[in-house]
Amino acid sequence: MHNLKHEHESDMSTAGGFLAGLVVGGLAGAGTALLLAPESGKKTRADIQQKSVELRDQAVETVGNTVADARHKAREITAPAVKKAGELEERGVAAFEQQRDRAMQGLT
Repeated sequence: MHNLKHEHESDMSTAGGFLAGLVVGGLAGAGTALLLAPESGKKTRADIQQKSVELRDQAVETVGNTVADARHKAREITAPAVKKAGELEERGVAAFEQQRDRAMQGLT
């Protein structure tokens, strides 16, 4: 179970690093392209601002989808363990009650 948690954390950090690189690379590429384009400074700044907003919105959407997918996967992975834990708890309670009843019969 510990390994699954570690793998999940590793996957999430890898996805987060990839997304951060994607956003930074996109901003750098868009900024460079706009700065090298033969347009006025005012138009270039407006274009940079517009592209920045678009990239931010895309990043927020992508991260939101990634988080939702990760939560869904986590539920899928943990559901069988939670079910098994419940079954083991029931067996433990039954075994305890059985031993308690035997001990009580021995005292009487």
